[in-house]
Amino acid sequence: MKKGHTITAKELDEKFDNGEDVSEYFDWSKARRLNQEPRRVNIDFPRWVVDRLDRESKLRGVSRQALVKIWIAERLEKVG
Repeated sequence: MKKGHTITAKELDEKFDNGEDVSEYFDWSKARRLNQEPRRVNIDFPRWVVDRLDRESKLRGVSRQALVKIWIAERLEKVG
């Protein structure tokens, strides 16, 4: 953001609508994506499921947690 430089919301909208780069007017260090904050969930799996998850995660070079998150997200996208 330019130091000491402010514009109105209307001016920002006009610049954006005209295809101008308005990124200098934002403090990106404070940006966040809505509904992306992590929430902890504990799930108990049978041992054979954990063993299979460990095997699959090792084959793919990712952690067990990453694999579970990827697979669940893919499934949720699929079912809409």
